[in-house]
Amino acid sequence: MWAIPLLSIACLSLAAKMEEPKVPFLSEFHTKDYQFENKVIQRMELMVLTTLGWKMSSATPFCYLHYFIRKFHGEFETKGLICKAIEFIIAIIKEMSLVDCRPSIIAAAAVLAALNGGLTRKAMEDKIGCISLWGSLQSEHIFSCYNMMVEIEMRNCKTPKFAISPKYWSVDNAIGEVFCSDGSDGGGGGDIKRKLTFNHSSDQNSLSKKICRP
Repeated sequence: MWAIPLLSIACLSLAAKMEEPKVPFLSEFHTKDYQFENKVIQRMELMVLTTLGWKMSSATPFCYLHYFIRKFHGEFETKGLICKAIEFIIAIIKEMSLVDCRPSIIAAAAVLAALNGGLTRKAMEDKIGCISLWGSLQSEHIFSCYNMMVEIEMRNCKTPKFAISPKYWSVDNAIGEVFCSDGSDGGGGGDIKRKLTFNHSSDQNSLSKKICRP
């Protein structure tokens, strides 16, 4: 089956073009059983790019906000809801590593937290029931993320504003305005990274693989 090796080489070449300062020549990409001409690899690259809609940037939680707002809140979107969800995302990525949880999980939790900070596990499961591909594992991860976001918000509410760096506020507000206007992706950082907690050891083992794709 020559198609799989060819696809692998094309994807590797595209990844190199996105990440490496010096891109290897196509002739350097080869497999044990097949050797493809440069033009054949380039055609496969074009096919991959066309399939992806030429979207090669890394997926972030911000990419999924509009989708989950439509799923959980209906077609009508408000700037306040979007900005509130963005605040939750920025807050949680300051305390945990993004590789600990899929971007789509973080986005779903952020939208749910923005809509209602007092959801029970059952109410949350009813909300995400409209996502047909999600099961109990995703539900557990979303609920853990959701609880962490609500906890962070409660903690921040108890912190006097004068105790928070003005720089922190200005950066977050600026990022919020950018995302509210055009939906671009972004990120944040922090010194302390937390791990999500789960009710079952199997859930923790699943995340230990550090899957960071949606």
